[in-house]
Amino acid sequence: MSTGTRKAAQAALAAEHAAVYGYGVVGGRVAENRRAEATAAYHAHRARRDALARTVRGLGGEPVAAQAAYALPFAVPDPAAAVRLAAVLEDRVAGVYSDLVRAAEGPLRREAADALREAAVRAVRWRGGSVAFPGLAERASEGPGASAGAAAKSGAGGTDRSGGTNGSGGTH
Repeated sequence: MSTGTRKAAQAALAAEHAAVYGYGVVGGRVAENRRAEATAAYHAHRARRDALARTVRGLGGEPVAAQAAYALPFAVPDPAAAVRLAAVLEDRVAGVYSDLVRAAEGPLRREAADALREAAVRAVRWRGGSVAFPGLAERASEGPGASAGAAAKSGAGGTDRSGGTNGSGGTH
């Protein structure tokens, strides 16, 4: 596999680390009627994270480690903010998986496409609406839900979609 594939897999792994952390916050703030959904998403991201760590090792890399904490893109004081955070987390994960789909081949490409689809479906559930091209922020600005796609691309709140910190105190 190419260096580009390994780099894209590492970015997806970093985003999964950030999503696992973020869903810890979501689960603590989301309304009771959505807690099971948050728990299921948390477990799904943990499973993807663990699989990606094995993938990165298989590609000859050392898996990127999770950070101790991640800066959130905005304050999460209530259930409504927790729902918005969950949608942002899924948009970011979808973005890095779209990069991995472009970089990978064979079974890894299929796994990345499956993860992209799952993140897009969860984002729709959290947001209550979809974007035209999940995972492709540059295209999302052309259709309904453009603000979410533009935010994922521009890194609203000092963030980008890869899951790690960007040096300005934000998370990506």
